[in-house]
Amino acid sequence: MTIEASGIRAFIAIELPAAVKKELGKLQKKLSVAPERGIKWVAPDGIHLTLKFLGGVTPDCIESVKQALTRATEGIKPFELEIRNLGAFPNLRRLVMVWCGLTGDLEHLNQLRKKVEEHISPMGFPPEKSPFSPHLTLARLKENISPMARQSLSEKLAATNYHPGLRIPVTSISLMQSHLLSSGAVYKRLAVFPLKK
Repeated sequence: MTIEASGIRAFIAIELPAAVKKELGKLQKKLSVAPERGIKWVAPDGIHLTLKFLGGVTPDCIESVKQALTRATEGIKPFELEIRNLGAFPNLRRLVMVWCGLTGDLEHLNQLRKKVEEHISPMGFPPEKSPFSPHLTLARLKENISPMARQSLSEKLAATNYHPGLRIPVTSISLMQSHLLSSGAVYKRLAVFPLKK
């Protein structure tokens, strides 16, 4: 099985309910600062929890990935996550990415991600080297952002205590395709894999 840069740009994710995406869109508007140049807000419809980025996958490999994900979801019962807190990578002083944190049944989330890795890695997708830090990306900052906008956004994040009570029922995972356009990434669902008790 081969992985090519020219293949389907794919990743494995937990999709969010429409109501949660709507609330995150409202949050993004509250966090917006001027000037906006250099801040790329993720379209609310595209916000998701990435479990594994696959990169370029050949079309003939996609079916094998689907079979692996069917096996990976066996024995994992549905669980629930909750959105809690805001943060930035690498930190609030040098923020490059803005995110929402997640709490809830993180034990089952980690178990699910581990099983995905176990079934996908033998196909030539290397395991992640960095520790898993579950988050929902809200914005990415580019190099042309003004220092004033970066500081304003950092101050807003530090001053915002975000506990909206938004719950995410996790009943399945999705194999997604990503199309990179000048306006941003557009995602398409390729397949859904229900969690099985």
